[in-house]
Amino acid sequence: MDTPIVIDTVRTWVFDVVIALNLCPFAKRELVKNRVRFQLSAATDEEQLLRDLEAELMLIQHTLEIETTLLIHPDVLHDFFDFNQFLTRADNRLAQLKLKGVFQIASFHPDYQFGGTEPDDAENYTNKSPYPVLQILREASLAAAIANYPEVDLIPERNIALLEGLGAMKLSALLQNCAPKP
Repeated sequence: MDTPIVIDTVRTWVFDVVIALNLCPFAKRELVKNRVRFQLSAATDEEQLLRDLEAELMLIQHTLEIETTLLIHPDVLHDFFDFNQFLTRADNRLAQLKLKGVFQIASFHPDYQFGGTEPDDAENYTNKSPYPVLQILREASLAAAIANYPEVDLIPERNIALLEGLGAMKLSALLQNCAPKP
């Protein structure tokens, strides 16, 4: 994979989908402050991805200038079921490193599907991304952002209503438009 193209595609997705649709009201601030790290993993298997995740956890733990890392891994866990199963391993690694409660991992995938939904349901687009991505979040920062945001509990409901209003076809086109044009 071409590193700049993959990273630019994910960066475009963050700006043109996540921020433009305000799916995460906390994202723009950190991007503007240049505190979001976009890191490409060359992993081709789960063990290497765990090592790359651990390296990112160590880096972000000791680098306050990085608020969050998007660990992009285009060459492993293409199947959403496998990706979803891997999240347990990732959480277990957090616990092994004694970082549970310090960091949490959010997940994004091209085929993301919430339980109880159909694959093409619009609400799945809150977590659909151009490539599989593990996002490392600082729990203290997330808690502070949530505490200072009015009616934070309404975010998922608002997102679902917005995405359903746009429809899966429009959302699919938005996601596809994140990739560079040939």
